Amino acid sequence: MDERRGQAYHRRFSPLYTDYYEYSMTQGYYLSGKGRDEAVFDIFYRQNPYGGGYAIAAGLRDAVEYVLNMRFTSEELGYLSSLGYREDFLQVLEKMRFTGDITAVPEGEVIFPGEPIISVKGPLIETQLLEGLILSMVNFQTLIATKARRMVCAGEGRSIVDFGLRRAQGDGGMGASRACFVGGVASTSNVLLAFEESVSVGGTMAHSWIQSFDSELEAFRAYAQMHPDDSVLLLDTYDTLGQGLPNAVVVGRELEEQGHHLQGVRLDSGDLAYLSKKVRAVLDEHGLGHVKISVSNQLDEYVIESLVDQGAPIDMFGVGTRLVTGYSDGALDGVYKMVQLKGRPIIKISENPAKINIPGEKELYRYYDSGDGLWLLDGLCLARGDDEPTVLMHPDFDYKKTEVAGLKRENIRKEIVKNGELVYAFPTLLETGVWSAQRFSLLYGEHKRFANPHAYHIGVSRELFDLRRSLIDARSS
Repeated sequence: MDERRGQAYHRRFSPLYTDYYEYSMTQGYYLSGKGRDEAVFDIFYRQNPYGGGYAIAAGLRDAVEYVLNMRFTSEELGYLSSLGYREDFLQVLEKMRFTGDITAVPEGEVIFPGEPIISVKGPLIETQLLEGLILSMVNFQTLIATKARRMVCAGEGRSIVDFGLRRAQGDGGMGASRACFVGGVASTSNVLLAFEESVSVGGTMAHSWIQSFDSELEAFRAYAQMHPDDSVLLLDTYDTLGQGLPNAVVVGRELEEQGHHLQGVRLDSGDLAYLSKKVRAVLDEHGLGHVKISVSNQLDEYVIESLVDQGAPIDMFGVGTRLVTGYSDGALDGVYKMVQLKGRPIIKISENPAKINIPGEKELYRYYDSGDGLWLLDGLCLARGDDEPTVLMHPDFDYKKTEVAGLKRENIRKEIVKNGELVYAFPTLLETGVWSAQRFSLLYGEHKRFANPHAYHIGVSRELFDLRRSLIDARSS
């Protein structure tokens, strides 16, 4: 990790950043002698966000950094003492360090409902306390990375830029901007994120810049003088076609005469398809065909898709609110569920069949279609069990099965932390985005569409199917 990227790790997350009941349960484990019992927790989600066919995993790096650096200050322990927690329990917390294992899909991986995207294994007293902060990081960043990927998909090769810092929920702006790059955006307006992660940063101007001058033309000229080769002029402060565009042409021609080039213009209101076509025609007419057109103003994947379908000559989409807030979904429904205790698989029963988890410590495999090499389905097997099944079962119905004998497959989870030590080298944020795009290209198009996407199938080995059924029957009898 280079010096600059190391800056991303300077923030401290307090171990108090969790729900109250985590401490109540953890002290209970300690007092009942269960604190050192080995548990396995799976993190998974139950429904794809935005009514889509997939999600993009994100937030792992930040979550792991928290886990490995969790420490209690004397002030934090004093606060827990004031809430009535026992002194001997607090002494355990003071010395506690994570000693367990974390296995996960890498950030940027395409994921689906019900899959254990992260598994945490270790003593109950350690693993229980991790739930709140891990989920808050992984759920939020996965939601935003998925939204970014949908917009990139809609743009069909045009640049998507993160303009969302001012609209993000407080400190969430850093995680949101980071997740945007996991999902494939080209650059960000977030200067701190760009500094920490060595990613592309950029922006144009606000209406206030133009309003601060006596005329729009004067404002454009002053900006172009300071940025002769990377100016992007905002056209809609007063009159897009009547003033903004003619003034931009004047400044663009002046820059050409001086041996420089106007980089672009931005539209922030109005009918973006209509205006972009008019702007393109005028720019081309005046020998400014190289000038790019960018647009902003309440964009999302559906607006972007519509503009592309209308043939709008737009080169870059600056997206803010509806990207970094995960609009229109408020949250990803990721959960942290115990699946094994003291080496014994366990299950949670629910009246809602969708909430009955898949028990045990597992491996997650991805199978490839033998015809075109794209992904066919994913399969779950018990760790150290039947790890190469010839048939995958539907988790709930034994008559639904898929033959997988002879198909190419890969284990898509990696060992991240072993015995409390980091054993995985996290790639840079840019490398993650590139790798994620490559992975996404292996997903069939019917899973990517916005309207009625085809459900991606996840199966379980016969051994895991039988185990799950037996645990359900045992708990139901």
